Amino acid sequence: MFCYQLYVLPLCLHQIVFYMNEKIIVLDFGSPTTQLIGRKIRELNTFCEIVPYNRFPENDPSIKGVVLSGSPYSVQDKKSFHTDLSGIRKKYPVLGICYGAQYLALMSGGTIESAEDHDYCSAHLSGLDHTDPLMKGINTDTQVWMSHGEIIRDVPGSKVIAYFDSGETAAVRIIGEPTWGVQFHPEALRTQEGIKLLDNFLTICGCAKNWTPATFVETKIEELKNMLGNDKVILATSGGVDSTISALLLHKAIGNNLTCLFVDHGLLRKNEFLSVLLAYQNMGLYVMGIDAREQFYTALEGVTDPEEKRKIIGKNFIDVFEKEASQLHDIKWLGQGTIYPDVIESLSITGTVIKSHHNVGGLPEKMNLRLVEPLRLLFKDEVRRVGSELGLSQKMLARHPFPGPGLGVRILGEITREKVHILQDADDIFISLLRKWDLYDTVWQAGAILLPINSVGVSNDKRTYENTIALRAVTSTDAMTADWVHLPYDFLAKVSNEIINKVDGVNRVVYDISSKPPATIEWE
Repeated sequence: MFCYQLYVLPLCLHQIVFYMNEKIIVLDFGSPTTQLIGRKIRELNTFCEIVPYNRFPENDPSIKGVVLSGSPYSVQDKKSFHTDLSGIRKKYPVLGICYGAQYLALMSGGTIESAEDHDYCSAHLSGLDHTDPLMKGINTDTQVWMSHGEIIRDVPGSKVIAYFDSGETAAVRIIGEPTWGVQFHPEALRTQEGIKLLDNFLTICGCAKNWTPATFVETKIEELKNMLGNDKVILATSGGVDSTISALLLHKAIGNNLTCLFVDHGLLRKNEFLSVLLAYQNMGLYVMGIDAREQFYTALEGVTDPEEKRKIIGKNFIDVFEKEASQLHDIKWLGQGTIYPDVIESLSITGTVIKSHHNVGGLPEKMNLRLVEPLRLLFKDEVRRVGSELGLSQKMLARHPFPGPGLGVRILGEITREKVHILQDADDIFISLLRKWDLYDTVWQAGAILLPINSVGVSNDKRTYENTIALRAVTSTDAMTADWVHLPYDFLAKVSNEIINKVDGVNRVVYDISSKPPATIEWE
């Protein structure tokens, strides 16, 4: 992915989502599972927006309820996050999860005790109050996933509606207001009926649960028509799922007023430039293919530092994009394939940038473009479902993620034309065989890496001293964590033999069995 910070004239987030007639707000107190809460609520066909704990959107009539997330801190810790909930409680149904429940209890005059054991573990519920709407249909003795960090004791004006099998409070209801707290994680996979509990909360909130890919497509296209009118938009496309579906939505809204730019920086996969151009043209998109390989190769000569390579690729991409865009007339908008994790990862709950993301920003100010991001509020799996609704082929929908700098982060050391050709050929063999063996769709992301290591080998009874290729295949949902894939040994043997026998300059193939963390998915 390109790691550069760009600048545009941004739109207010709530202008972007005016078509949403109902949503749940998740106040993020820093839990690593906050995104998972949002994803689970959206699986129940209800739109959900995650915002920092201290940035509740005021005067938004579409809000139906509020969830308070967990946190890495204790509510009694001096550095824990506190916010005023007086304008939220009683006005909206509220569900506090772990830290959120403890914070509600503390603000209600309750007592919180620190437990000796701070580990996560499974537990079972008992003593459920099935007359309470939050516990409706939840089985007695159901398994939940919890943390032993804090224990809720007496909470004035509350009612315990579930206990753990240990006898400790598992869930409470604040009497006289639609406010609940649970001491476990309903969003966690190991909570057997967590999705049912969240569904009960949405029913309490009066949600219609009608937010689907079909309704998103319909309302998003109408929104884009109203927003853009007859204005012209320029969009950088990569062949990836996010930019492709963004292009399709914009095309359905404004037709040929959308111009797509597809830049070949010389670091794409084998034959990818022409195949993507053809695919876009078959979709009816107006796309300009730009061959900028020589510019990128020249700029990268002699550079070995990974971060410096990324910066050079990012800068030259901007230069090429700006040059081509300047030759187009009356362009007023920049389209980008930003998705929701990009937004969340780029801003911490304290409002500071954690890491700049290639899609969170814009182009230099002198271009004076406004930003349109059709997918800004969708998770990756939701983007794919929208793509399916738009009729995008399964082959395009199932494409593995590919980094913006392309093979530039898979060639360790200096990038040269010769190394690019070697890696393209090796990568093509790996990906082609994954498809042939029906393994491609079982892998979230795969690719070959050219290592700066030569080793001794034997070919045609002669000694060789040639390159080493590493193969990488991982499973993941959002790239935040990833596990290496246990590919069959006979498959790996086939790939190794094909690469060594058919790719000049390679005499050794290895397989990366590192997970993230501690390793990253890409090597650079």
